Amino acid sequence: MKNPERPLPLAELLERGGFYYNLPGTSPESVLLRLVETIPLPASVKRDELLTAVLEREALMPTAAGGGIAIPHARSPVVSAAADQFVSLAFPEKPVDWGALDNRPVTAVFLSVLASPKLHLRTIQRLSFFCRDSAFCSLLENRSPPEAILSCIRKTETGWDVSGG
Repeated sequence: MKNPERPLPLAELLERGGFYYNLPGTSPESVLLRLVETIPLPASVKRDELLTAVLEREALMPTAAGGGIAIPHARSPVVSAAADQFVSLAFPEKPVDWGALDNRPVTAVFLSVLASPKLHLRTIQRLSFFCRDSAFCSLLENRSPPEAILSCIRKTETGWDVSGG
């Protein structure tokens, strides 16, 4: 039986959540609205509840991680089943001022939807690691195809203990 608290590989979460290019929007709110309208959601997730939860979190403090990357998420889980978890990667049509501490506009948005705060933190740690990797950041800056991004992630994750131990 799978441990529901075991973090899934980031590549698997992204495969579930998908990749979205040239997403319209000129503000974090409009980009997130369009993303939530676009992504296929598990039956257990209501679009309006996900959008509200993500926007409420964003209102507390922008989720711009620096380097042109934002990692929006809800404060509390909006999914309870491990099978419903996902991370979506969106590339806005134009760079968006997300209130980043480094003042760089956001060009890549990772929407994280996970089943527990513990899994969320582990996944954010993984994303943060990748966001400091120059090869990965180059793939994001070039809006590379999903296969190239997933390949980079898989290559790195192969050596990791994904059990979270």
